[in-house]
Amino acid sequence: MIEANIPILSLVIVLPLLGAIAAGTIQNINLAKKVALFIAGLELIVTLIVVHWFNATDGNNFQLVERHAWIPSLNIEFLIGIDGISVLFLPMSALLTLVAIIASWNSVQHLPRFHFALLLAIEGGTMGVFVALDMMLFFLFWELILPPIFFLIGLWGIGPHRRGAAMKYMLYMLFSGVPILFALIMLGVNHAMQTGGAIPHDLSFSFPVLLNTRIPDDLQVIIFLLLLTGFAVKAPLVPFHTWLPTTAVEAPTQLTALLIGLKLGAFGILRFAMPLTPHASVEYAWVLGIFGAITFIYAAMIALHQTNLRRLLAYASISHVGLVIVGIATLNMQGIQGAIFQLLNFSVIASCLILIAGFIQHRVGSTEVIHLGGLARVMPRLTTFFFLFAIASMGIPGTSGFPAELLLIVGALNAHPGLGVAALLGAILGAAYMLSFMRRTFFGPVVHARLNQIQDLRTREFGLLCVPALLVLFFGFFPDFVLDINKIAAESWLNRLIN
Repeated sequence: MIEANIPILSLVIVLPLLGAIAAGTIQNINLAKKVALFIAGLELIVTLIVVHWFNATDGNNFQLVERHAWIPSLNIEFLIGIDGISVLFLPMSALLTLVAIIASWNSVQHLPRFHFALLLAIEGGTMGVFVALDMMLFFLFWELILPPIFFLIGLWGIGPHRRGAAMKYMLYMLFSGVPILFALIMLGVNHAMQTGGAIPHDLSFSFPVLLNTRIPDDLQVIIFLLLLTGFAVKAPLVPFHTWLPTTAVEAPTQLTALLIGLKLGAFGILRFAMPLTPHASVEYAWVLGIFGAITFIYAAMIALHQTNLRRLLAYASISHVGLVIVGIATLNMQGIQGAIFQLLNFSVIASCLILIAGFIQHRVGSTEVIHLGGLARVMPRLTTFFFLFAIASMGIPGTSGFPAELLLIVGALNAHPGLGVAALLGAILGAAYMLSFMRRTFFGPVVHARLNQIQDLRTREFGLLCVPALLVLFFGFFPDFVLDINKIAAESWLNRLIN
């Protein structure tokens, strides 16, 4: 591990949390909003500095590591660091939070200070999830994200059943935390037993230490299944997916963009579940692949029958998560790098599609297809952006979705022909539901006269979509920028499992 001379990763976590406190306590509403925007912008700059300092040629080690005692009696530390797998998630998450704040600038009239404070709190917790190297510290950040999301859904949701959706989300996430916590305790206790130490003095929850601690094969299976269950709920994978479509329809747009853009459950499987239990992961990779393929195809088929744009995008997101899980289960370089690339894509592609759906909802009052039609005639700029992000979601060449999806499909074909066929079938279904809904929503005659009166994208909305759009094109033409950063870390991840 490479220690940090400057505690920049601590700043990445603390900065949005301090911003949340400031935005929530400042009495002047306009000043509070400006503070939230400034902190979100500053956070993006700091995360870009982290990427600049990261040495991609030393991807085998965790970098910028910070270590401080936290709960000494249980050997729990404030231990944080990054590697090639996690580093790019920091600026992408910061950009998504900044976009979400700008998108909700004028749309939140009820308790706006509290609203922006909660968005920043989610950002701080998310950053903690990505950089935590102590498993109990990771679990702390994992759970700290839940209360802000609960309040955002319940207080600012746009649907009539928002409080029920908030409760459903909270119950699902609390359920997911139970098996994760049990698995982490088992890991700590096993370390004490393997080293001949005493409990609790010789417990260890350090991720680097646990990676080098022997775990009996039968215990590996239990821990792997517990972690997989917990992370599958958050991802979400079938059959734990029902909370996301409900939340997508009932929750505020900016929160839905965060939930769809930040796939922490899939990241947890990639970062923790597989490396900590390598033998069980290899033995049951076929189970993971089957669950991924079922999720990929099932969600795509459900999306084909949706008449609500927000619900369709939720099922599209679930479907793409299934493809990511297929990529992880392939246990080859193409699948792993494709999975990381696709998880990064969620931050710009899926989230921006949801934001555009929110713009439509704000203007028309609905995202049901029966109330839409001919939007391209009255909203050409919005249609252009939606079309770009939609074709990126389908993996069309020239967009960032193409190299990610190509790597995932090639990886699936190399792993097993059946997985490859499932990946190809899911990709076809993905293009079918997206093109079908676009045809009914954006093209053809204007079905309602009142649509002629709605306004196209405002300058602020146009500006906030430009940066993600440029990233989609840049990563589409220059995918090596992403692949070179995570290549060595992905090789190390893979060697741990198959060697």
